[in-house]
Amino acid sequence: MTRRAAKKSVPDDRRYPSRPVVGVGITIWRGDKVLLVKRGKPPRKGEWGLPGGKQNAGETIMQAAVREAREETGLDIAPLGIVTAIDAIIRDKQGKIEYHYTIIEVAAESREGKARAHDDALKVRWATVDEVEKLCAWPEVARVARLSLLQRAL
Repeated sequence: MTRRAAKKSVPDDRRYPSRPVVGVGITIWRGDKVLLVKRGKPPRKGEWGLPGGKQNAGETIMQAAVREAREETGLDIAPLGIVTAIDAIIRDKQGKIEYHYTIIEVAAESREGKARAHDDALKVRWATVDEVEKLCAWPEVARVARLSLLQRAL
């Protein structure tokens, strides 16, 4: 007789955190277009944004960027450097901090491969910076994309 192990419920340590969670966002470039993902999980579920996720203990920022890019988009990337760091603080209806991320934004290139939605991404698409401004509800996404574009030009 075989017994199926009950799936353990893992607490979501991202919701109502006692301190900010470190995340890594990635502006993945191919030519003049940046890769966007439609988020499949909160926060900002259903919105277009940059791929990324939580940094793991023992992992460098660049290692986290490479891993998250592969997990969410299936692409192998070459990190170029840090663009900026931003705070993403989302409060619930009562005003309590439901999510607080400190996101380190990394610029990267991906020269080959087909981007596909994996992990917690629902869709992927390449977009110009002008398209990013129209598609992304959170203004920080367009600001980060523009900063990354400027750094690439330098």
